[in-house]
Amino acid sequence: MSKLWDKGNNENTDATQLINQFTVGRDRELDVWLAPYDVMGSVAHIRMLESIQLLEKEELIQLVEALQGIYESALVGDFVIEEGIEDVHSQVEMMLTQQLGEVGKKIHSGRSRNDQVLLDLKLYMRQEIQEVVQLTQSLFDRLIALSEQHKEALIPGYTHLQVAMPSSFGLWFGAYAEGLTDDLLLLQAAYRIANQNPLGSAAGYGSSFPLNRQMTTDLLGFERMNYNVVYAQMGRGKVEKTVAFALGAIGGTLAKMAMDVCLYMNQNFGFLTFPDHLTTGSSIMPHKKNPDVFELIRAKGNKLQALANEITMITANLPSGYHRDLQLIKENFMPAFADLKASLQIAEFMFQHVQIKQDILKACLPLLH
Repeated sequence: MSKLWDKGNNENTDATQLINQFTVGRDRELDVWLAPYDVMGSVAHIRMLESIQLLEKEELIQLVEALQGIYESALVGDFVIEEGIEDVHSQVEMMLTQQLGEVGKKIHSGRSRNDQVLLDLKLYMRQEIQEVVQLTQSLFDRLIALSEQHKEALIPGYTHLQVAMPSSFGLWFGAYAEGLTDDLLLLQAAYRIANQNPLGSAAGYGSSFPLNRQMTTDLLGFERMNYNVVYAQMGRGKVEKTVAFALGAIGGTLAKMAMDVCLYMNQNFGFLTFPDHLTTGSSIMPHKKNPDVFELIRAKGNKLQALANEITMITANLPSGYHRDLQLIKENFMPAFADLKASLQIAEFMFQHVQIKQDILKACLPLLH
């Protein structure tokens, strides 16, 4: 199967297959997630090509219709990257070429796989960040409601893990709610960095075609474009690291909150609990109420905090321009959104059912004197 970057060497030796398997890695698996965004970018690109007379009107109509069909198949989960096809860009172009002939190949005019994957990732990040914001808002609302509901429920405050001064569940729930607002400020900044159009930067050095980059910026709803084509390519890895740092900030808030819950559920504290069916027992001690959900939230939150450092280590010594190292960032970066969204969702669900113990402070009164 011909590749977009094929040099014309048709050898199909065991060594070639080994190299292809190693260099493709998990791209085919992860690129399925990018399929809707690759189609969106292609539609914007060909509309621009038609506007500068690099496509005929009839060709544009044919391509848009075919791309709409691919987009719909991607949304319902029917899009597949076939065996022997390296990535989503090659798969989409092959499908168009099979359906429309040589017209299908024209979507690649003025583009490189480099600006295609940059664009796909940025469109993917924008959508995922929006979903994270919605789930964070839901958890924030739940924590604020609990803060108001339990503002009179007193608990001891700790310093150095020693009982220090009186506090309340109202303050405790409210503290994590306010922490999420700071996290969202970081996420907002990361969103704005991601919300810049790289399309038209090609392999990082622009194109000889008279591309209308402002048109594709407007069509795809970007706030602005990456004006410098070299920097557009240099942004690969930097954007992901910035977004990962923001995701890690929310993960850190969740991890700390989960640790508090694990402590407060412990019999030595006994501050709060959850219904039996939301906790787990033990094979040898079925009476136990283990906080497995919050232990996993804690672990996932800590894992998210490590992601930005991982990306830093991949990109730290790379000069300008594209390097295949950048491909590896996708492997942990893209699934991180699912981990964070799941953690936010289950935390909000669990707090719908939290049971607060009363008169906690009475047991701690001797320690407060």
